[in-house]
Amino acid sequence: IGDGAPTGNYGYTNSGYSVYEEENERLTESLRSKVSAIKSLSIEIGTEVKNQNKMLSEMDNDFDSTGGLLGATMGRLRTLSRGSQTKLLCYMMLFSLFVFFVIYWIIKLR
Repeated sequence: IGDGAPTGNYGYTNSGYSVYEEENERLTESLRSKVSAIKSLSIEIGTEVKNQNKMLSEMDNDFDSTGGLLGATMGRLRTLSRGSQTKLLCYMMLFSLFVFFVIYWIIKLR
């Protein structure tokens, strides 16, 4: 009789541990799948960051070359503006007059 009671108690305790172990295994598997998902997501984020950094570097190089081209154009404009102001003003007036007549002609044809 004395041996029967502890055996029953140990059986109950063992089944309790078994339930806890199954619960722990289930939670561990759930945690493992979540960690795996986070790992793959972080790898994808890292890949995207590398691609974005590469694109930004290429854009920076493009902007640098465009800035150089714009600087050269501004230098030419400064050289042009140092020339005869009356000549430049005459060209501007002739161009404006030409544009005015083209617009007038287009409107008149309608």
